[in-house]
Amino acid sequence: MPAPGEPDKAGQGGSRRVIGVDVARGLALVGIIIVNVFPPSAGGTATAEWAVLAGRPAALFALIAGISIALLTGGRRTPAGRAMTANRAGLALRALLITSIGLLLGPTDTTVAIILPYYGILFLLAVPLLGLGRRTLLGLSVVFAVLGPVAMQLVRASWPDMPQVQDEYSFSLAAAQPGVFLTDMLLTGFYPALPWVAYICVGVAVGRMDLTSRKVAAVLLAAGSALAAFMWLLSMVLLGPGGGLNRIVAATPLLSREEINSILIFGGNVDTSAETLPATTGWWLAILSPYTSTPVTILHTLGIALAALGAVLLLVPLLGGTAGPLAAMGSMTLTLYSAHVIVLATEILDESRPVMSITIQCIVFLLAAVLWRNAIGKGPLESVVAVSTAWLRTLVLNRGRPTRQPAG
Repeated sequence: MPAPGEPDKAGQGGSRRVIGVDVARGLALVGIIIVNVFPPSAGGTATAEWAVLAGRPAALFALIAGISIALLTGGRRTPAGRAMTANRAGLALRALLITSIGLLLGPTDTTVAIILPYYGILFLLAVPLLGLGRRTLLGLSVVFAVLGPVAMQLVRASWPDMPQVQDEYSFSLAAAQPGVFLTDMLLTGFYPALPWVAYICVGVAVGRMDLTSRKVAAVLLAAGSALAAFMWLLSMVLLGPGGGLNRIVAATPLLSREEINSILIFGGNVDTSAETLPATTGWWLAILSPYTSTPVTILHTLGIALAALGAVLLLVPLLGGTAGPLAAMGSMTLTLYSAHVIVLATEILDESRPVMSITIQCIVFLLAAVLWRNAIGKGPLESVVAVSTAWLRTLVLNRGRPTRQPAG
């Protein structure tokens, strides 16, 4: 889920929002729609759509969420003092609002895992990161990408009888089981926030760079491609010549070889008798599989996201105004993602005709985004978030300042 309610002028620095970032966010939403609508398998094998996209649009969303946080808090110039305090307060409120919207969508009884509550927790975890430099953020991203999944597996191993919540979280369900809710949000859920902070760290670091520079875009494309390829190769070596797959099979007797292979292919979208990622051996952390949040998966999808962003930043200036509709769509993805969830929950589109469903949603969302942006500006939910956070930022900035007394 992207950063919602991003203003036309970003943060204290007043730098204009980067159109390429909006376009990349719009493409990420299209990818999410495709993954959510297309069946993951056909005839027992993964569909091409699943093989190419599963898990990757969500990673791009998370990366851009970090970039948006940087743009919202000064861009390349990090504020200090009271301005930083105001930014932290605004980001914390933004996190609570995103989480609340996600919990309101919980009772819709949709078939997809709603990402908004996890993203809200991610934004909350990003509050202490605002004042950090790029090198520190990149170092922390590696720490979260490696130690976060380790903590995830340790919790699963030490709490095997943890209650399993089958429904999407709502306010009532989260209040009824707060410990399980927080554990799921941070470590054991579909999009565990603690490992995913790696995307936010890199995103904030990238957002502090000059995203209008073609050199920066080329570096993102090259570095992201190299990281993605290296992590894919590393997983292949660890599982093959390194003997990891054989150790996984030996340590997980409750799963057949077919079920293990299914986890390797489908990740969090597999229906087995075990957890999404069993905690029987540390070798599970070497797999590269959608929605498993292993170190290899996180760093691979992070590389894909960086490369995709770099490619979009290079291409958008060449496209001119033709990129406008997709940028409009990318500027209000909180609203459009929520609409997408409601469309799937109400089943108003024929699930057996995924191409038609995807086409209708994308066309309607594009048209609605263009018309709304030209007529009104920010998306409906983005406006709620922007107005609320702006109010709190102003309140914090003005706190303690002497008020002017009327003359006379």
